[in-house]
Amino acid sequence: MSVLTELFDEHTGWLASVLSEHPAESRRVQLADGTRVTLPATGLVELRPSGQREDSCREAMILSAGIHGNETAPIEILDRLLTEMLEGQWSLACFALLILGNPPAMRAGSRFVDTNLNRLFNGAHQRSEYSGLPEAKRAALLESQCRKFTGQKAIRETGLPVSHYDLHTAIRPSKREKFALYPYQPQRQIRQAQLAFLQEADIGTLLLQHSHATTFSAFTTNLGAESFTLELGRVKPFGENDHSHFRGITNALRRRLSGGDPPSDNKKPVEIFRVVHEIINTGEDFILRVPDDAANFTRYQPGTVIWEDKRTCYRVGNQPEYIVFPNRNVPAGQRAGLMLIPERQS
Repeated sequence: MSVLTELFDEHTGWLASVLSEHPAESRRVQLADGTRVTLPATGLVELRPSGQREDSCREAMILSAGIHGNETAPIEILDRLLTEMLEGQWSLACFALLILGNPPAMRAGSRFVDTNLNRLFNGAHQRSEYSGLPEAKRAALLESQCRKFTGQKAIRETGLPVSHYDLHTAIRPSKREKFALYPYQPQRQIRQAQLAFLQEADIGTLLLQHSHATTFSAFTTNLGAESFTLELGRVKPFGENDHSHFRGITNALRRRLSGGDPPSDNKKPVEIFRVVHEIINTGEDFILRVPDDAANFTRYQPGTVIWEDKRTCYRVGNQPEYIVFPNRNVPAGQRAGLMLIPERQS
C-alpha cells in the first residue's frame, strides 16, 4: 500500500480527500525516512521530522491556504509540496503544520459559506453574532491546533523560531501583484531573514499593519510566530492556475521545508508601506468613494475623499496615499479597505 493510499484511501492525495464527501482525518503514518505524518482533523496535516533530522531542526512553520475557499492557487501549492514529500522527492527538515482553512467553502468554490473566516480569529469567533456558524467553529479549531503545535515541548523548550505564512490570492487586480502584510505588534522588528525570504519568493512589497486585527496571521503572531499574510495573485478556479506565476513562493517554501540553504543572490529590495488608516463600514449611511474596479495600490492625491457617512469623512492627508482591499460590500463593522503610505526599502 502506498503512503498516499494509507493516508487518503482511494483519493489521489490530500486535496482530493479534503474536497470529497468523506475526507480522511485521525490518521497517522511514518514514512520510510522516519518522518511522522498526522491528520488531526479535516484539512490539517502535522509533520515531524525523523529523530536525527529532528535534532538538527532550525525552525517550525505553519503554512495555511484556503482560509477563503475560492483562492485555489495557494491550496494547490500546499497540496503539491505535501505530495512531493510523501512520495520521497525530498525529506522534511523542520516541524510543520499545513492547513487548508475552509473545506466547505473550497467545495462550494466560494470565498466563504456563512461569514468571512479571516475575521474570526483572536477570539472573534466567540461573539454572539457568529454563534453556531461553521466558520466560527472552524476558527476555534484552527486556533486550538496552532496553540497545540507551537506549544509542544520540542518547539517551546528548545526555543525554535516559528513562522506562519497564510497564503491568499486577491479578488481584484493589483498594481503590485504579490505583496505581504505583517500584523501589528508593539516594538516589532522584522528579521532580515524574513525580508530575504520574501525576496526569494518574488514578493516585492510589504505592508506594516497599524493596529490589532482578527485575521489568522494576527492570531499566530500572538503565539510568538513571525506571521505574514501573503497575497500571491488573482483568484481562479481549481485547475485553471498557471503555476509558473507561483514558482518563487513554491520553490522558497520547498527549500525551507527541506532545510536547504537560502540563495546568495541579491534581488531587488522589498518596498515597505505603512497602513495609516483602516476603512470600516460604519453602517447604512457609509459611502466608499472608490470605484468598484479600483486596483490594489491605486494612488490618491492629498485631499481626496475616500469614504464618508453622515457624521464624518476620510480625506487623504498631506501626501499621496494608496488603497488596498477596497470592498464596499462588506458587512457593517468590517474592514472595507486599507490606506497606505510608503515607508522605505529594505
